Amino acid sequence: MAHLFDRLKHILGFGQKSLYDPASWQALIDFGAQTAAGILVSPRLADRCPAVHAGKRIRCETLATLSLKLYRRNGDASEEAIDHPLYSLLHDRPNGWTSATEFITALENDVIDHGHGYAFANRVNGKIIELIRLDPTSVAVTFDLITMEPTYRVTVSAGPAREYSWRDILHISSWNKRSAVRDCAEAIGLAIALERHASRILGNGARPSGVIKAKSKLTDVAYARLKKSWRNDQSGESAGGTAILEDGAEFEALTFSSVDLQFQEMRNFQILEIGRALGIPPTLLFELGRATWANAEEMGQAFLSFTMLGRCKLWEGAISRLLTEEEQKTYYPEFLTDTLVRADLAARFEAFAKACGGPWMVPDEVRAIDNLGPIDGGATLRPPANAVGVTPDSKPAPKPSLQVAA
Repeated sequence: MAHLFDRLKHILGFGQKSLYDPASWQALIDFGAQTAAGILVSPRLADRCPAVHAGKRIRCETLATLSLKLYRRNGDASEEAIDHPLYSLLHDRPNGWTSATEFITALENDVIDHGHGYAFANRVNGKIIELIRLDPTSVAVTFDLITMEPTYRVTVSAGPAREYSWRDILHISSWNKRSAVRDCAEAIGLAIALERHASRILGNGARPSGVIKAKSKLTDVAYARLKKSWRNDQSGESAGGTAILEDGAEFEALTFSSVDLQFQEMRNFQILEIGRALGIPPTLLFELGRATWANAEEMGQAFLSFTMLGRCKLWEGAISRLLTEEEQKTYYPEFLTDTLVRADLAARFEAFAKACGGPWMVPDEVRAIDNLGPIDGGATLRPPANAVGVTPDSKPAPKPSLQVAA
């Protein structure tokens, strides 16, 4: 029946289409794509840009610091499913040679560089025993045009290519399924070009610090001698040395021009552009031109709320696909984001105390936020701290009346 169905799809013109061909991308891995600034940008070359390097590190390491666990639903509460084979792979070590931190960092870096991160779920007797990262350039994804189910074709250097079902591949992707490095190659290329230009200025003395004025026209011999002497004393490692001027020549220093200021502004602006592409606020990239203590804290919280929490949800959804349909009814993965809000832990606990001590949350509801089970008396609303001794159903005692003695 399956063979007849495949023939019918072929006759009707349906089949499988490749999401992208890894062979065509492999040629660009080392050389990259040419940008308008004349800089070749590829995932490897982009790491030479400090802003890209810092942004990728911050995103990958921040995600890897979060504890990733598998939970089991148990009525209204949840508990850690430590007996499930996937628990230790996510929380401790996905395979014998990789820690969970290294695994998450590597896959998230693949997502930034290539738009996709892949890991092979090795199963024995239906149970996942290890997760192995795959080189994203060796994976081609095809979709069945009728069922839209993906199939993963993995090409390795030794041996033939193999195809895997979507149930056997952990597939993490970016929000638009594309590489942030390639989408923003122009911004990265310009940042690299500006940095190289600044290096050439300092290395070769390209920007004149001043001009030499001669009282009379120099002969060719005198001009050549003065030029050679100046280069030897004022360029490269000898920059800043003492120059000897002949025939009454005078040196006139040039001031810092508006063009120089604009050049520096362009370099700072490219840091902001790269930060926008990666979802990193400028303060985390150490661009502190307009930073204050108040807005730096707010931008840090925005990074956690609008960048990292979204990445957590995409990871959790991808991991859930490794579970069977029956397991998905009971089990679910979750990143513990307490690490992200630990700096503001006092405010978090204060909010919990107000909610639990007010008329709108019971202790069990607060505990459920942190995946903690119910406790005795946890389903009862508690009165505020300033009403100790007053039960929810009790009425305040009447005020004593004043009596005047006869």
